[in-house]
Amino acid sequence: MANLSHNNYTQETLALHAGYTYDTQRTMSVPIYQNTAYSFESLEQAAARFGLKELGNIYTRLTNPTTDVLGSRLAAVEGGIFGVPTSSGSAAIFYAIANCAESGDNIVFANKIYGGTQTLFTHTLKRFGIQARVFDIDNIASLESVIDSRTKAIFFESISNPVISIADTLAITAIAKKHKIISICDNTVATAFLHKPFDFGVDISVHSLSKYVNGQGSALGGVIIERAGLNELIKDNPRYPAFNTPDASYHGLVYSSLELPCFSIRLITEWLRNIGATLSPQSAWILLQGLETLELRIKKHSQNALEVAKFLESHSLIKSVAYPGLESSPYHNLLKQYYVDSQSSGLISFEAQSYEAAQKICNSTEIFAMVVNIGDSKSLIIHPASTTHSQLSKEELQSGGITPCTVRLSIGLESSKDLIDDLKQAIEK
Repeated sequence: MANLSHNNYTQETLALHAGYTYDTQRTMSVPIYQNTAYSFESLEQAAARFGLKELGNIYTRLTNPTTDVLGSRLAAVEGGIFGVPTSSGSAAIFYAIANCAESGDNIVFANKIYGGTQTLFTHTLKRFGIQARVFDIDNIASLESVIDSRTKAIFFESISNPVISIADTLAITAIAKKHKIISICDNTVATAFLHKPFDFGVDISVHSLSKYVNGQGSALGGVIIERAGLNELIKDNPRYPAFNTPDASYHGLVYSSLELPCFSIRLITEWLRNIGATLSPQSAWILLQGLETLELRIKKHSQNALEVAKFLESHSLIKSVAYPGLESSPYHNLLKQYYVDSQSSGLISFEAQSYEAAQKICNSTEIFAMVVNIGDSKSLIIHPASTTHSQLSKEELQSGGITPCTVRLSIGLESSKDLIDDLKQAIEK
């Protein structure tokens, strides 16, 4: 099989074929290369690989053939140039930020994001001397007020978790380009089949592959995908000295001088090499299986979710519903602008009448399982304020639009009628 050109094939085809040319046994399924190290043909080849004069396998902490196929395939589907898989979505986010910022720097993030990511930014990064500043995703004018000369990244979610807002990506990336700052979009919820961040000016896309890409809740994984042409933004940019000054650990290598995608190469040589949050070959293979059916599944998730959202919106015991597919949603116009066929995945949140009502609903469903994951083929329910976002302060919860009455649903692939019936009995119980 010849390498597939990203320009000549659709996402559906790339999700099945990109990044893999048959091995010597011509297996249709990508093999699992379950090993740690690789034999070199000569000492000269080994030295060339360690010196980045030749690309190739050295050690699975850095690269692995199975994992490389996953990274290449995800990048192809997203429209990027290079994908670096990691052991989890959290690791992907941390590495993407650490690749931009160091002690004394700051990053800027949207107020409506996953609670674990917010905790990473506001607490863990602080211990590394990196300040995290917040802007209002619904008031993009607030973004420029928190940017200064030490701002190294702007982070947001294309569809936020759990309150399901949609980012005005073009407005955010226009500001990022104005200040020559790297923009990072978490595209986990939308996936590349609903939204392609690079088409709207984003520099880096990150995913928790444990969610919709996997689809079965059976493997952890993350990925960092770099857009084509990012080297041009980084080269000679005073915001990013780590890429433009000699790296003593690589005999004075200047990353921005490479013709290779320098953001991704530094991810591998600096963070995977030295910290080691590497995706296992077994997990990479599992995630490849999920990617093959993602395009079909995300459409079904979205169709089911819209029907469930309409039911919830019509129910007298539900105060409000957050789902951009509803015409009443304040994000509906942004959905039509940025998303394929105005579909917005399987994530819904709603406000119950009280905390006690929210608690009762979570405890009373039969099909919906109480699980903190999202993107599973099975439907899930959770109460964010007491679980996934419980580490946030009252002020942070309020800023993110999360109340004690908020319930989040991850709509699966079951019959939408059955899901509606299950929610109805739980609400009315």
